[in-house]
Amino acid sequence: MMQVESEGEAASACAAAVLTPPLSLEGGLAAELRPANLVQRLLSLFRNVTPGSDLSHFQLPATFNLPKSQLQMYGEGVYCAGEDLLGRCARGKDSLERLTSVVAWSISTTRPPIFGFAPYNPVLGETHHVSAGSLNVLLEQVSHRPPVSALHATDAAGDVRLVWCQSPVPKFHGASIEAAVRGKREVRLVRHGERYEVDCPNLLIRLLPAPSVEWSGDVRVVCGESGLEAELSYCRSRRSFLGFGGGDARCVRGRIFRSASRDEAIYEIDGFWDRTVSLKDVATGEVSLLYDAQRAIGNLTTPAVHDHKGLSPSESAVVWGEVSDAVLKKDWERARQAKRKVEDEARKLAKERNEKGEVWMPKHFSLSQNKHGEWECWPLEESVPPAPIVVPS
Repeated sequence: MMQVESEGEAASACAAAVLTPPLSLEGGLAAELRPANLVQRLLSLFRNVTPGSDLSHFQLPATFNLPKSQLQMYGEGVYCAGEDLLGRCARGKDSLERLTSVVAWSISTTRPPIFGFAPYNPVLGETHHVSAGSLNVLLEQVSHRPPVSALHATDAAGDVRLVWCQSPVPKFHGASIEAAVRGKREVRLVRHGERYEVDCPNLLIRLLPAPSVEWSGDVRVVCGESGLEAELSYCRSRRSFLGFGGGDARCVRGRIFRSASRDEAIYEIDGFWDRTVSLKDVATGEVSLLYDAQRAIGNLTTPAVHDHKGLSPSESAVVWGEVSDAVLKKDWERARQAKRKVEDEARKLAKERNEKGEVWMPKHFSLSQNKHGEWECWPLEESVPPAPIVVPS
């Protein structure tokens, strides 16, 4: 965690907070980050990495970084949205409507990745606290080795509560990199007494034969209280020789059914997560719109600092502020030095704790491993307070 020695230093650090546009369908960072010879540079970067290697702590040069932390990326999937899909989950008139709404919301957390770029690896104790309308979101990096991020979000009415604990596991496979996100993502609709467990698709980065980045794999949305669940499949692209032709890498298909009768679908799901996804009633054949990406993740608004004095020195936008400023200005030497400064400070604090025999504890979450070796995080507070960073309405 970044430390400051006085209130004056804290004010100076917080004034350097840098916030950048979220990943969205149009414009934003994707329009700015298009360097030449990117594939060749990536292949050169991984030339000494053995296939099968875990890349969780692989340090990218600043020229390959998005100007934001992975903690911010997780948060943006929740608080940056063009419509209130979470609110729609809570307003559903019955359990089936609420589950379909949770499915639509889960699709909205799938954002267009940018080939060849990755966010910063969060440092231990780093936090990110943002409000969007009545939704307050708080994240904390609760472990560094392995990297584990925790998220807690609540709305002012107390109808919705999110609790996430997730750990990315990227692996190098020679011609591709695949990042699985392990951990538990839970959506609670408090007024209805329902909990939904929601998986996350994998991120697949192909280097050869044709460069691409896409979401892939299977996702389940399960509600034990209602006995309903959904299965989604994010399709891998079907590429022919030299990467040309084949299917669309952004398709999503699936079905909704009762857990007690898995073979009997209630709804069929079909579409593209970056366009529209439809819902077909199997009994009647009626087709309706489940999700519209343009409304949900098109032209998203960049968060802004509302209360500079309320910013924590551990806030992501502060911790990485100088690095992001340099990246945006393409001042690569300053970016490299600023990034090294953040990482050296984190290593220094870890060394001091080890020498003193201290065990670092998260500030906002409890952390444990279950019998299967999976990480579990639980917020220490019932609700998240309003944040110093807001998403303008």
